[in-house]
Amino acid sequence: MTLKNKISMMLNKLFPALVGITVFVFTVGLSLFYIEGQFALLSLSLASFLTLSGAISFIGLLLLSKSLRNTDANSTKVASVANRGRWKKVFIILSMVMGSLAFLGISHYAANSIPMRWDVTKAKQHTLSKNTVDFISSLTHKVELTAFYVGMPPKYLQDLFNEYERLSAGLISTKIIDPIENISFAAKFGNVVSGKERKVIVQSGDVRKDIDFTDEPLTEEKLTNTIARASRSPRQVYFLSGHGEYSISNEDNLGLSTFKQLLADNNMQSKPLMLGITQSIPEDCDVLIIAGPRTELTQQEETLIVDYLSSGGNALFLIEQTLVTTPDKPLTAEQQQLNPSLNGIINQWGLNVQSDVVVDLTNHIGNDVGSPATKNYQKHKAITEGLDYTFYVRPRSIRVLEQRRPNIKLAAIALTTSKDQSWAETNRHLDIQFDPGIDTPGPVPISYVVLEEHPAKPSAQDKELSKPSNTRMIVFTDADFLTNIYINQYSNAQMGLNVVNWLAELDYQVFLSSKAVKVERLDLTSKQKRQVVVILFLLPFLFGIAGLVVWLRSRNN
Repeated sequence: MTLKNKISMMLNKLFPALVGITVFVFTVGLSLFYIEGQFALLSLSLASFLTLSGAISFIGLLLLSKSLRNTDANSTKVASVANRGRWKKVFIILSMVMGSLAFLGISHYAANSIPMRWDVTKAKQHTLSKNTVDFISSLTHKVELTAFYVGMPPKYLQDLFNEYERLSAGLISTKIIDPIENISFAAKFGNVVSGKERKVIVQSGDVRKDIDFTDEPLTEEKLTNTIARASRSPRQVYFLSGHGEYSISNEDNLGLSTFKQLLADNNMQSKPLMLGITQSIPEDCDVLIIAGPRTELTQQEETLIVDYLSSGGNALFLIEQTLVTTPDKPLTAEQQQLNPSLNGIINQWGLNVQSDVVVDLTNHIGNDVGSPATKNYQKHKAITEGLDYTFYVRPRSIRVLEQRRPNIKLAAIALTTSKDQSWAETNRHLDIQFDPGIDTPGPVPISYVVLEEHPAKPSAQDKELSKPSNTRMIVFTDADFLTNIYINQYSNAQMGLNVVNWLAELDYQVFLSSKAVKVERLDLTSKQKRQVVVILFLLPFLFGIAGLVVWLRSRNN
């Protein structure tokens, strides 16, 4: 065997090893550079070794080529075949490496550009609710979120801010500031935070709202509600008083203080209104709520409300139950006048509230068949979409009047679920029995929505057609479902908020407060995260290369 053949055989064995070492050193060097974020001494050394091994490989390739050209014809053919097989192996290895790098690049690009997300956390920590997503997509003004947090901010706060930024298409910008390290920046907001306080400042135009999350984590609901209050003008809701109505200041079981707070969380301010004193409905009234009056309204008050509705006002009527008794305790004349139906107003919009009690023998709460629970909603996206059960305490039935203005549109909202086992009981002595021709068979409507469209009128100044203000009205024959004791059960709160939201003609979904979810998580430093990424990628990569080498050798053998 000649010296050239010996050198050729040696290079044949040495060259694949040099290629493997080069790929390995190159991978380790890039990994160290990625972890350290700079060219450290070790990565520089590996890079130098990579250059040296590459030079040796190149020289060896030249010598091998020259050696192969000087062999005899048979040796040339054999070497050519071996060379093609060797280069085929090298090509497969390089293809695997390039394919892996291409897969990493494409997957990284897709993860950052495609909006789809897969949240595998138990509490869906990285997933915003549909209401929040819809609200963010409807934003038209820029919003700035500035969090003041002393020390290293928690990962959940960073994730939450990142999601809001990602979904807002540039309308929401976020910052997390340590006020101790950035005193000059914090001073621009005044004395807003101390060393122990944690706050988020929401700014939209000239409006600013603060969220204090010192004692409990910042939640999506709090943040979204605050953004809504900062970016939208508040609606004014007036609750009629002076007739024994449920009070928004009452924090007992029969009060509406919880409902008032939910309205406030959705950028709607609640105020009491006593028409007997003001003699008028305020011009800034977006929604008038009449929540279960115990006594009749005066004729003047009814006229004021009718005029308000006729001019395009919006109102929610919550009519309380018809009083019932036993045969041995007949109702007095005064008791029979309690909880008026307000038909003097409602009749003018094509509805009539009956003096009966709706019962459902199969779908009710507790042992009270007079408290029907239902999911039988008519299709009204803004009001009933996504609702679970709602229930009502001794509701009445509602009938539609044939004689009504042609521009009035009516639709039931909620009806009893059962057809054969529910009806409107007219017997007020608690003798629950369906009487054909007297009682109204189910499903029985217990709430209605009314929309009256008004034609455009010429403006007094320029005689152009002004935008019509349509009348929106909703009637429920129960007020108890929104009281403090019942509002947080099933979907009662969501129903109440949806109703007022539609009456106020708001174009964003309402938000309910949810219980805080404790999420246990492992917070890593940025360097530790990069180490995890390298381990998760490098180990499978090396195992894949090793498996490929074994496979190629097994084929040769």
